[in-house]
Amino acid sequence: MRWALVKVSLAVTTMVVLAFAVPLGLVIRELASDRAFSRAEREAAAVAPALSITTDRDQLERVVASAGSDAAMAVHVPLGGDEEALHIGRQRAAAEDIAAVRKLGRASTTTVTGGSALLQPVALSSGEIAVVEVYVAESEVTNGVATAWAVLAGVGVALILGSVAVADRLGVRMVRPAQRLVEGAHELGEGKLGARVPEEGPTELRLAAVAFNSMADQVVQLLANERELAADLSHRLRTPLTVLRLNAASLGEGPAAEQTRAAVEQLEREVDTIIRTARDAKPQTAAAGPGAGCDAAEVVRERMAFWSALAEDEGRKWRVAGADRPVRIPVARADLAAALDALLGNVFRHTAEGTAFAVDLHNGEDAVIVLVSDAGPGIPDPEAAIARGRGSGSDGSTGLGLDIVRRLAESTGGDVRIGSSVLGGTEVRIWIQLDGREAAPRRRGHRGGVRRRGPGRLLPSLKRARTPV
Repeated sequence: MRWALVKVSLAVTTMVVLAFAVPLGLVIRELASDRAFSRAEREAAAVAPALSITTDRDQLERVVASAGSDAAMAVHVPLGGDEEALHIGRQRAAAEDIAAVRKLGRASTTTVTGGSALLQPVALSSGEIAVVEVYVAESEVTNGVATAWAVLAGVGVALILGSVAVADRLGVRMVRPAQRLVEGAHELGEGKLGARVPEEGPTELRLAAVAFNSMADQVVQLLANERELAADLSHRLRTPLTVLRLNAASLGEGPAAEQTRAAVEQLEREVDTIIRTARDAKPQTAAAGPGAGCDAAEVVRERMAFWSALAEDEGRKWRVAGADRPVRIPVARADLAAALDALLGNVFRHTAEGTAFAVDLHNGEDAVIVLVSDAGPGIPDPEAAIARGRGSGSDGSTGLGLDIVRRLAESTGGDVRIGSSVLGGTEVRIWIQLDGREAAPRRRGHRGGVRRRGPGRLLPSLKRARTPV
């Protein structure tokens, strides 16, 4: 495209320059010729008054000398009768041409050696016709023509080069954004999801760049959503895996029992590998769309009905508080269920059989708090646990459970905090914002930080703890 624009500009400018320069050059040559012959006519006219008065040789020679030069002017005067014609100055024109001018009685030009001669007839008092010959050299006819043509040629070349330069710059301005668009498309096709195109250049290319960047953002978001979905679905498999592992532990001894436990452990490792692989891209959670939400109390009752059967098998005491009336939250039902399963699965996974646990639901004016607590050994370093939830897991944990919970809370403007529960173990508090405000800056002792609470300090929801449902 760039060279095409240059060629078009070169062709158009060349045609325009030729269309103006060639006629202008011819006009300049004609002007130079007219200027030379006009000067010759003026010199001839200066001699005519003297010829009309006298034909004396001496006087005519003085007139010729004052009007021009003997080398450039000649006067041919017929004396009549048998007298020989009077010739003053150097004659260059042929006698036939002089006789023809005298006969016709009008000025004429004729070609002579080295230039041209102007033959001007003048009437004498005697009735005869004298002829004034003025020599015009070829150099006078073309005087200044070569210089003018050189100037025209220089101007034409300058115009052509200028148009080529301008066309080249315009071509670069058009081609460079197009090249960047092509490069961005290649990079995106090669898997470089961060490839973007600067929005510059002509309007059409800017619009194309905007569309490309929007498409790239959509692709990145779609891939992130797919990875997040894969990670969440994989993590949700850990709930039935936990049940299988606990049931396998109760099979006793024997080859079949050992094979079952080994298969469950291998399946857990495969699920953990899928979770870690899906989390490598660090997907971002999309906010819930308009109208999204669920009844948190219903979800809590449903999930506790599932986990209560397993709790009875292991002799765990459990309780639910605050789930006896509807509590609407701006969170999808599946997301809240996944978060509860992640926390309750951690209770069964990381605490001994017989360890009690509780789920409390507190409905405030601008927020809903979900508390999951247990009577286990607790978490020695809550900040490290939160950090592990944001990054990759360690010590046999994927870290995705806390990450699912954190992203669910932060999607509403809330947060997650880990502390000590009234049961003596760990308490995970999920703060779900109802008005959609941004989460407050995290600091210790404030919502959003990690703080331990003594057994004697109860939230309102814990004070209203009810019997198991």
